[in-house]
Amino acid sequence: MALQSRREELLAAWRALTGNQEGEGWRTIPVAHGGPCRFLAGRRFPGNDEALLVGFNSVRVPAGDHLPEGRGFLVSRASLAGAGADRVWIALCRQSAGSLDLFAMMTDDVLTTIQGLRGADDERLFNIFLARIRAWQDFMRRGVDGVLSPEAEVGLFGELEFLQDLISAGVPAAIAVDAWQGPLDGIQDFILGPGAIEVKSTVSPSSFPGAVGSLEQLDDSLTRPIFVAGIRLVLTTSGGTLPDQLVGLRRLMANEPAALELFGARLLHAGFVDGVADRYTRRFVRVSTRMLHVTDDFPRLTRANVAIEIRRARYEIDLDLISSRDLEIGHVLRQLGMIQ
Repeated sequence: MALQSRREELLAAWRALTGNQEGEGWRTIPVAHGGPCRFLAGRRFPGNDEALLVGFNSVRVPAGDHLPEGRGFLVSRASLAGAGADRVWIALCRQSAGSLDLFAMMTDDVLTTIQGLRGADDERLFNIFLARIRAWQDFMRRGVDGVLSPEAEVGLFGELEFLQDLISAGVPAAIAVDAWQGPLDGIQDFILGPGAIEVKSTVSPSSFPGAVGSLEQLDDSLTRPIFVAGIRLVLTTSGGTLPDQLVGLRRLMANEPAALELFGARLLHAGFVDGVADRYTRRFVRVSTRMLHVTDDFPRLTRANVAIEIRRARYEIDLDLISSRDLEIGHVLRQLGMIQ
């Protein structure tokens, strides 16, 4: 008999717990044995709501209004009798308006993340548990079906190519992932040392359109130095998919659990969930990378060179038309103080 995936195990447990129990309380089934916490699939009655309950030995739980709540789920403290009464139980519950499939993906991801942190103390486990749920909260605010648009897929692929470049050039994985601020709506994609690097990606063969999202993005009076990394991709059957790329990056971080955990959270903020990885079938190959320094003669709009009446702007530049000298990534990282 084929082994169940963890998501299938959770769905099967919730089906087995379905009922019309009278009164208030929990019905639960243990799942995912052997991790640093105890995990229960549960239903809370009288609402019959699906939940994942995580049992910690001892943690400080913030007040209910400081616990995450999003589209289709909420987090609350749970009280269990019997053998589980000595633990602090936190319940991640589906609300009736929430998609069961998406909630199953979420609970699977949260459970897998916590199980991968063997040896961590309860406070760290609890903080990562909340951080992971908040990343899902951000993801669910997008109101999407879990799949990035083609344009967003190209953008994420390019940023991940550059993240790999940073690690390969000698920036420690944890520092490189922490510097990746694009998924958190940072002004630039990577904040490194005193400066920043903005990544632009395209599959266009005839020009290199780069969308600039604000007057601040290329303003080196606010952050200096600023560099632009232009990554040109081509679609080809011999290339790699977005999930293929993630396999390689996770392999690079295999011995750095903190970097892996942060990387997973950043991916959620970027709009990628592993549960729909099979939906990404396009294959890309990088054919070139340009590294450009944003200096006084770089074409850009900033608050200093537009009329004061213009409060905000989004515009597009063509990197192919910029004649600035291309830089090596090692030179850029030395200027930013990231490598010797």
